[in-house]
Amino acid sequence: MPVSWLLSAAYPDSGIRSLLSGEGLRWFMGGYADLLSTPLLVCLLLLSMAWGCLRLSGLLSPRASFREGRALMLTLLVLLVCMLVVVLLAFIPHAVLLSVTGRLWPSPFSAALIPLLAFIVMVSASVYGLTSGRFSSLQDVYEAWLGGLRAGAPLLLFYVLLVQLIVSARYVFPL
Repeated sequence: MPVSWLLSAAYPDSGIRSLLSGEGLRWFMGGYADLLSTPLLVCLLLLSMAWGCLRLSGLLSPRASFREGRALMLTLLVLLVCMLVVVLLAFIPHAVLLSVTGRLWPSPFSAALIPLLAFIVMVSASVYGLTSGRFSSLQDVYEAWLGGLRAGAPLLLFYVLLVQLIVSARYVFPL
């Protein structure tokens, strides 16, 4: 903020805008939440939740017990059903998630690819954790999702700082 003020004072005819001006403060304070709420933030949150559930479910390191073998088979069945639903929604002619021109890229499917993958990972890992005994209740599933958010918290801090730096630079140096 002070650098933008100094630059706008030093070069008044350059088009550089100050974040400490009335206009700059209104822009910053009025749009702070809107500037941070991007699809990238949603992806970071969902992927960290999926990672936490996958890590704590034990699916990454299954043991050779009979119960975990059965849980793995059920998880593969759930994964197969999820993949079948995705194929039916996106990969057949005239599918619902194709674009109006019938293309896969760009389309509603491509826009929702990361949230869809995170959802499939969360469901599969939750099924595995519940059927293998790693999760004894839905509370444990909830804690696994929160564990992922706790693990991803440093990324969220860097996201906030980086996005604020980028949008502030765009404001100060308009193209």
